[in-house]
Amino acid sequence: VLAVRAGAGPYYLDIGLIRSDITQDRDGVPLQLDLTVVRVPDGCRPLAAAHVEVWHADAAGNYSTGKDTFLRGTQITDHTGRCVFHTIVPGWYAGLAPHIHFTVRPDTHTHTTSQFFFPEDLLTKIYTRPPYTRRTPPPHPNTRDNRYRTAATTMTLPLTPHGNGYHTTYTIGIT
Repeated sequence: VLAVRAGAGPYYLDIGLIRSDITQDRDGVPLQLDLTVVRVPDGCRPLAAAHVEVWHADAAGNYSTGKDTFLRGTQITDHTGRCVFHTIVPGWYAGLAPHIHFTVRPDTHTHTTSQFFFPEDLLTKIYTRPPYTRRTPPPHPNTRDNRYRTAATTMTLPLTPHGNGYHTTYTIGIT
């Protein structure tokens, strides 16, 4: 799927931390994020050696700051264009749909930035579990956000149960 471009948001930090497990002891429902990067103009051929960076809020809706690095990391795609992140399902904040930001850098001169969203019915179920229950969740975590309404059909992650959390596989198409 061709990535719907979106801004990096106010919480982006260029920390260049190469790691697969980005949880850094943050509580939350585990999420394994398997990503494959392809170049759409090249017949959707896998893109090796692309830097894929992700960042998102914790279960309480907080982002790490300059001194913290939780829920942030970068992976470099293998020869099949694939990389894997181990994280948690993000919490909600400020009237926005829960999301994971990502940037793909196929080289040092170009990048594509966007966001992944989550199925609302699944979020509603996840937010009944600790540690998300420390706050009262919004009744409709997605539909109150116009960014979600714009990108929902292409940028919503298909989650499947995996252990005590979830797993998703997603192919990011870039130009």
